[in-house]
Order: sequence, then structure tokens, then C-alpha cells
Amino acid sequence: MSKVQILDDLADSVINGDAEKAAGTSRKALRTGVDPFKAISEGLMKGMAKVGEDFSKLKVYLPEVMMAAEAMNAALAILEPAALKKGGKSVKKGKVVIGTIYGDIHDIGKNIVAMLLRANGFEVHDLGREVPVDALINKAEETKSDIIAASTLLSTSMPYMEDLLALLKEKGVRKKYIVMVGGGPVTREWAAQIGADGYGDDGDEAVKAAQELLRKVKAR
Repeated sequence: MSKVQILDDLADSVINGDAEKAAGTSRKALRTGVDPFKAISEGLMKGMAKVGEDFSKLKVYLPEVMMAAEAMNAALAILEPAALKKGGKSVKKGKVVIGTIYGDIHDIGKNIVAMLLRANGFEVHDLGREVPVDALINKAEETKSDIIAASTLLSTSMPYMEDLLALLKEKGVRKKYIVMVGGGPVTREWAAQIGADGYGDDGDEAVKAAQELLRKVKAR
């Protein structure tokens, strides 16, 4: 089997949510000399990108996304240690603290975003729902995170997102973090108005925004 075929099989295993195939193909990749970083970026990530795209277009639904994430994690459990043994750094793209903002108990959308971020290589610290703004900041400081992400499904909780940005400025740490907001009543225009760095209309867009914003920060 060619190395190109192995990469394609890795992508397919994620798309099809086949954790057993993902793990088996990962072992085969290492046996045949496929670079583990390449297996992750050109195999697994390629497959997860397709799942995210299909999810945003309603071609697949949450159960399929969850199965894809499980397949991704099964493969990463094999490939990431191999990558680290080669002397490389962790393949984690960045660290995210995420939570449903204070005053809101809805968390399905937030959970989907957190899951997709993990599946796409981010280290995610999910604080759950009704999270006070100072708790988001404290966790970001504790974990040395790159991104603070807040979600809400209630317009009555949107002002707490403004409070999050205000408190970051008050503490003098606003420039340390990429701040992303999202949820049912949140719009791109409102996110820009309050000074947030990013916005996601759905899980796929949120992941793409996080990737692009982090890429820009690291390129400075």
C-alpha cells in the first residue's frame, strides 16, 4: 500500500467514524514510514475538515460528528506519541477555554464547538454552563490558553460577553487572548461592535475562525 493511500485511508476512517480502522491505519502508517505529523495533518485533519464542512451543510448530524471525533482520537492516541518521540512538539494547535456565559444553561451548541475544536487539534478546557466572566479569565491564565470562547443562546446573557472584554482590559491582559463569541442571538456585527476577535455562526465556522486567528497571532 502506498503512503498516499494510507493518508487517504486515514481521512476516510475519520469521515466514516471508524475508530478501529483509524487506529489500525495509524499503526500501518508508522510501520511503513509515514511521518506521523503528515499522517495527522494530511490524513486525519483532512477527514475532519470534510466532516465539519458536511455538518455545516446538514449532510451529517451530531452522532456522525461524535463518531468522527472518536475515530480521530483513536488515531491521535497512536500518532501523537510517535510524533513526540521524533523530537517534535505537541501537535496541539492551541489552547482554548470555552463556556456558556453566566445566566445561560444552554450548552448544546457550545458542546459541539468544543468537540470540533478538540477533533481539530486544539486543547480545550470546557467550563460548562453559566460560567462567570472571571472564571473564564482565571482558567485562561491558569492554563496559559490562547483563546477564550463564550457562547449564549439568550439575548439577556449577551451583556456578560461585553463584561468579559471589559474585565480583560481592566486586568491589563486583553492583548494576551483571542476572544471569540457565538450563539443564537449573537451576530458577526455585534461581535465586532463589542471588540471580540472572532465569531462563529456554527461549529465549522468557529473552528476555521479559531485556526485563522491563531495563525495570524503566531505569524506576528
